[in-house]
Amino acid sequence: MVLPTLNLIVPASRIVPPDDGEADLVALYEHAPGALRANMIATVDGGAWGPDHVSGSINDDADWRVFRVQRALADVVVVGAGTARAEQYTQLGRPDGLAHLRAAPLELALVTRSGDVPPLLVQADRLPYVITGARGAAAAQAALPADRVIVVPATGRDGDGGDEDRDVDRGDVDLAAGLSALAALGLRRVLCEGGPHLLADLLAAGLVDELCVTTSPRLVGPGPSRIVAGEGPASGASAAPAGARLAHLLHEPAAGTLLARWLLRAGDDGSATGEAGG
Repeated sequence: MVLPTLNLIVPASRIVPPDDGEADLVALYEHAPGALRANMIATVDGGAWGPDHVSGSINDDADWRVFRVQRALADVVVVGAGTARAEQYTQLGRPDGLAHLRAAPLELALVTRSGDVPPLLVQADRLPYVITGARGAAAAQAALPADRVIVVPATGRDGDGGDEDRDVDRGDVDLAAGLSALAALGLRRVLCEGGPHLLADLLAAGLVDELCVTTSPRLVGPGPSRIVAGEGPASGASAAPAGARLAHLLHEPAAGTLLARWLLRAGDDGSATGEAGG
């Protein structure tokens, strides 16, 4: 595969050519310990996947360059179990040529209410972690060793203290507690690869430090979800827009792909705060 050259537009215009160690991209995407980075792709008209219902049909070589670097810099990839099934996730490894960036294996952590683990992952040599709530605990513990199951039920999220069993009954997961459990295992650089419902929950909980979004120069029409999906506020009213700060923007001129890194919880120096999961 011949990888494309990228133009860095923000913060200063320059060329980012591919090289074996991707030194320029590593510097642009350095991952702070304790930070949660989400990486998503969307078409120009907002679709999170293509006609085959997977994101692979809307990505390209420019997206692949950045995707590889982000995985190489992470300790753990967190993904919703539904996305893991749809995208056919298997045991993860460090990308070829970039294994020197992190000595430890790249781990995978599934978030699931049901506790159902895709068969491809149950059969893997290195098993995933599963982050689940009370309803999914038994199924996850039946499929995986106890040290790979993180049970963190969410309770009392309606804020009035009057219905603390509601979220347990739904099987909701305390995502902050799950990230803290991963951090206690030394997995402090977290890369979330979706899907849209998990990203929505992480954003609602204020746990995402930075959001990397590739804009694919394609249109897919109505049907596919946005990169953030869910029911929205219970009242039906739109939540107030949250702010984001652009750290950098890359452009692949041949296809027109745009790759943006947005800081959602930035420190004074513009870097991610590194508070998520820590």
